[in-house]
Amino acid sequence: MKNKDIIEKLLNKRLKVTPQRIAVMEAIEGLKNHPTAEKITGFVKIHHPNIATGTVYKVLETFVENKLVAKVKTEKDVMRYETHSEVHHHLYCSESDRIEDYEDEDLNILLKEYFNKKKLRNFRISDIRLQIIGKFTNNNSIKN
Repeated sequence: MKNKDIIEKLLNKRLKVTPQRIAVMEAIEGLKNHPTAEKITGFVKIHHPNIATGTVYKVLETFVENKLVAKVKTEKDVMRYETHSEVHHHLYCSESDRIEDYEDEDLNILLKEYFNKKKLRNFRISDIRLQIIGKFTNNNSIKN
């Protein structure tokens, strides 16, 4: 993602454009595959050594609050971050701790129809995201 695109995203959310915010978004995009806060901080420190660790965490929380990034919790209770905003699910490898996005419109329809039939009392669903746990059998990405 180019700086221009990052600046546009920040402005669309009415957030002040700062070098720290640009650096954190560059890290998330550059690292890909749902990086942890620690990996994001490490990336930022290499490219911008004057940005404090606490600042990175504050920026991440600001991004989450403003829906620029989402938190993804792994089976091992590790918090990861992603910028992918379209409806999708996750394939989580319990052996390697790797997470891959999984998009499947048929699954989305099935889940929506299932929960519409269930008519959950006193609960309104705003989003459904599955984390499918297993083991990748090779190093290639999963494609639908």
